[in-house]
Formats: sequence, structure tokens, C-alpha cells
Amino acid sequence: MAEEKSERRLTEGERRLSPGERNARRRQERQAAKRLEQSGGQPAGGSGQKPATGQKPAGPRFGAGKGGAQPGSTRKPRARKAQAAAAETRTESSYSQKVHRHKAASSDKQTDGVYRAGFACFVGRPNAGKSTLTNAIIGQKIAITSNKPQTTRHIIRGILHRPDSQLVLVDTPGLHRPRTLLGERLNDLVRETWSEVDVIGICFPADEPVGRGDRFISSEMNDLKATVIAVVTKVDLVSPQLLAERLLAVSKLYEFAAIVPVSAVSGHQVELLTDAMVKYLPESPQLYPDDVLTEEPEQVLIAELIREAALEGVRDELPHSIAVLVEEMQVEGKLTKIYADLYVERSSQKSIVIGSKGERLKQVGSQARVQIEELLGTKVYLDLHVRVAKEWQRDPKQLRKLGF
Repeated sequence: MAEEKSERRLTEGERRLSPGERNARRRQERQAAKRLEQSGGQPAGGSGQKPATGQKPAGPRFGAGKGGAQPGSTRKPRARKAQAAAAETRTESSYSQKVHRHKAASSDKQTDGVYRAGFACFVGRPNAGKSTLTNAIIGQKIAITSNKPQTTRHIIRGILHRPDSQLVLVDTPGLHRPRTLLGERLNDLVRETWSEVDVIGICFPADEPVGRGDRFISSEMNDLKATVIAVVTKVDLVSPQLLAERLLAVSKLYEFAAIVPVSAVSGHQVELLTDAMVKYLPESPQLYPDDVLTEEPEQVLIAELIREAALEGVRDELPHSIAVLVEEMQVEGKLTKIYADLYVERSSQKSIVIGSKGERLKQVGSQARVQIEELLGTKVYLDLHVRVAKEWQRDPKQLRKLGF
């Protein structure tokens, strides 16, 4: 017992793990047990030690990691385990390592012994930090992020498993004034999600003043059955004085059930926000199995990772004109072959995405492949082609083909 407590202190340090980090750790433990079972229940080398390869992944991702000692290592098993655990903790706490200048409030965690499960979503204007916050709570990258507005185009569901609850978090596109048929359909998706969830968190970025869009979204909440919480995001970017002004301005928009300032980057009050949302979930049995973190098809997640890589460094209208469709996936042993097309609206945009002598497209492929390998846990061969679909954002036929 004393040995177990010592190892627990070594793994967790003095910092309390967030719900997302605990979620990631439980998933990693299940993956390790599954790999051990598939190998016949015998650790590597047939000895009583843990296998040298197939250790827990170091970061909060989907796929298996590549860390761990080599088979010929002479390092003691306990020292190797301690070093791996410490490295894992440092990586998993990437959302929480930054020292924050705002004081955290006390937790409002439920202690009534009732198991709760239900759906919640974050809404707000584009680039309000919704996807980054979703990833921080789930503890895995299930939604792509970018500093470009309207990055999110699909409804992505992430599942957070806790001993007393299960929170299904729905990431939605930013609500905006549509200029294309695609924009209209994305807004329809957001409103459809509003009507189906139990809790809505409206995101207000702390580094921007409350604007017309924020007031419009708040006014749309009046006829909804869901409990509405205000989430003031990106508080790590502002001073305590400015944050106080933002909180006061937000409080005047609507009768929110709670107002929670958070930072997904530093982890400030992310767990407090999770507790606040779980508090308003209905009493319900578990909705998803323990090992499910998202219900999205792999092809959708892969296409989003490719699009995220393609958005790096582009400007003007190009981010809105890029779409990705995974045409084919083939699994050959330990290698997964993926064939995907990037769609743009004009030939001039195609040359930008490809770059001089194809250098930019190679960079997109290399960056996306790393993310996809972590998602799938296998080696990946990625074949990308850039195609022109003229005015696809306004063409119903093209939108259907691209999954909108």
C-alpha cells in the first residue's frame, strides 16, 4: 500500500489532475492492457517486467506512443517506470503548467451521489476559443484549432468520463452572418444543436469587448430549455482589472446560471467549468462505453487534421475556401494508406496551397501525417491532391459531396 501511494505521488506530483487528464490516463491504461492481452498476456522478453515497447503515450492524443526503454536497456524497472510516469505527467499537464495570475474559485462539484449524464455544447462567435476549450476538457485533441475564424465546420462530440458522471461535449461552428450557402448550413447546425443539449456554454473571449454578436447570441437563448452558462475564455491574455470589466459586461446580457472565467491554455478553472456543467446534467445512466472518446468517424477526423495543417500560414479568403475529403483508406499490416483531396474554389488558390515546386503541399502532408499517426496509432502513408471546385461553398451539389 505504501509503495502504491509513493508511485501515485510520483505520477501526479502535488497538482490535482484535471478531468481531461484523468480521462486521458484511464484511456491509456486501457490501451496498455489491451496491447498486453493481444500479445498473449506476456510482457516483452517473457520476464516478469513490463514490456519495453508499447508504453503509455506521452501526451493527450489518440494513438499509442513511441516512447519507452529499448529491449537491451539495463535501467532498473522501477526507475524506468518512474521516469516514464514523470514525463507523462509533464506532457499531459500542458494545459495546466502555466502559472496563472487570476485566483481560482472554489469547486462546485456535486456530492449528492447521483450519477448524471447528458449533452452540453459551447457556442459563440467565431474564434472565441470553443474548440480549444473542448480539447482541454476532454483531454484529447478531437477538434482542430486555428487562429482563423470559422475553423470548425462539423459537429464534433467528445465524451468525458468521470466516476460520478458522463459529459458529452459538442463542439459547434461559430455563429456568424452567413455570406454563402455553407455559412447558412453551419448556422443551422448550431441552432439544431442548441435545441438538443442539456447545457449551453456561451463563450465570450476576454481579450475582446462584448459586441453585437455576443448580444445577439445571448438573446437567442430565451426560448431554449437548456441551462445557459457564460464562459469567459482566454483570461490568460488580460489583466485582473480588465477581466472584472468583461465579467460585469457579460452579466448584463442574460440571466446566466453561472459565469465562469477560464483559460484552456493555462488550465485555469477548466475543472470548475466542468463541475458547473455536470451540475445541470439530468440524472441518467451512462450513455457511452468507457473507451469511447468521440463518435466521429475516423475519416472525418483525418480530413479535419489535414485541413488544420493546410490552414497554417494562409491569409485573406483562402481559409474559408479550403475543404478536405478523404477518398480512400487502406490498411496493409502496420501501414495505413490514406488518399485525400484538398478542394479550393479557384486555380490561383490551388497554386498557393501547392506552393513553389510543391513545397507547401509537402509541408502540409508532413504536419498532418504526424497528427494522423497519433490518432490511428499506426504508420501512415498520406497521398494528397489539390483540386478546384468552383464556388463550392455556394453549390448544393458540391456541399453534399463534401459532407455539408
